[in-house]
Amino acid sequence: MTNAALVLEDGRVFRGEAYGALGASLGEVVFSTGMTGYQETLTDPSYHRQIVVQTAPQIGNTGWNDEDDESGRIWVAGYVVRDPSRVPSNWRSRRGLDEELARQGVVGVAGIDTRMLTRHLRERGAMRAGVFSGDELGADAEMVERVRTAPGMKGADLAGDVTTPESYVVEAIGERRFTVAALDLGIKSNTPRMMAARGIEVHVLPLTSTIDDIAALDPDGVFLSNGPGDPATQEHAVGLTRAVLERRTPLFGICFGNQILGRALGRETYKMRYGHRGINIPVIDVTTGKVAITSQNHGFALEGEPGQEFGSDFGRVQLSHFCPNDGTVEGVRALDVPAFSVQYHPEAAAGPHDAAPLFDEFVTMMSEGR
Repeated sequence: MTNAALVLEDGRVFRGEAYGALGASLGEVVFSTGMTGYQETLTDPSYHRQIVVQTAPQIGNTGWNDEDDESGRIWVAGYVVRDPSRVPSNWRSRRGLDEELARQGVVGVAGIDTRMLTRHLRERGAMRAGVFSGDELGADAEMVERVRTAPGMKGADLAGDVTTPESYVVEAIGERRFTVAALDLGIKSNTPRMMAARGIEVHVLPLTSTIDDIAALDPDGVFLSNGPGDPATQEHAVGLTRAVLERRTPLFGICFGNQILGRALGRETYKMRYGHRGINIPVIDVTTGKVAITSQNHGFALEGEPGQEFGSDFGRVQLSHFCPNDGTVEGVRALDVPAFSVQYHPEAAAGPHDAAPLFDEFVTMMSEGR
């Protein structure tokens, strides 16, 4: 057994054993409440530069397969679990989780009290942290200093790290009904698949794309994806969104895309205390009162009150959804131009079908725009 430690910027040190690769890794420590879906969590680009703590006590039971990745690699900066499964058991498993973490160089720690850690983060908030193991283990004061000199998440411009280097196309399944330009801020693989199943040909574009690049596709709609970092850094994406709104092209955004649309419409964003990360988070639509059980991963949110209406450069806007747990704004709807967004991940099947109609609403919006 090789010793390892999770070190927080407030000086707390949690000791355990190495899990995955040996070494040191720095990032923001956050917790995820999902009891399953760890492979999708690890490969979600929205977790870039974050050390993820799994609140579910046992992780790794189903091993690692070659089908469920949400991107081409693991993105988390580090991984923290309590009781890693010693033997994976699933007919789709190809190798153990620890083996995949080591293969991709992800430094982890196991055997710590994740319940205590989660309660600490709920009290103190998400913060900078580091995972240290093997030769990188040092004196507590030395490790704490390394953590404190690492960059924080506020002001972090990370979407450019995870966007596609060049555009690609996900073909429609069956007859092509629509063409959508999807701005890749950290898109998950299942999102284009959900659209393709509805007859949408999806052109996934790099973050650096211009309005002329989008116009060249003559799309029926534009999609803003999820992604990592502080939305206040995304001046290009916000400006591009405003250009789309000016052209009245139907627009749909999720997660980071919700924050980008909100900022394009004149709202500010703020860093949450510890964010929403899990697959069982309730969201209420203020218009219908309907509750959806959703998958979420965000540490920033839009300012405002649920149901609030306000004016923008593009007409009236409503803050259309909220989380009843804490009142966080979870959606935006423009009332005079064809644009809406939600803070959660409708492609993640948390409900498992609660959020899927949002893609159908996007299809309806594009149909009306023709």
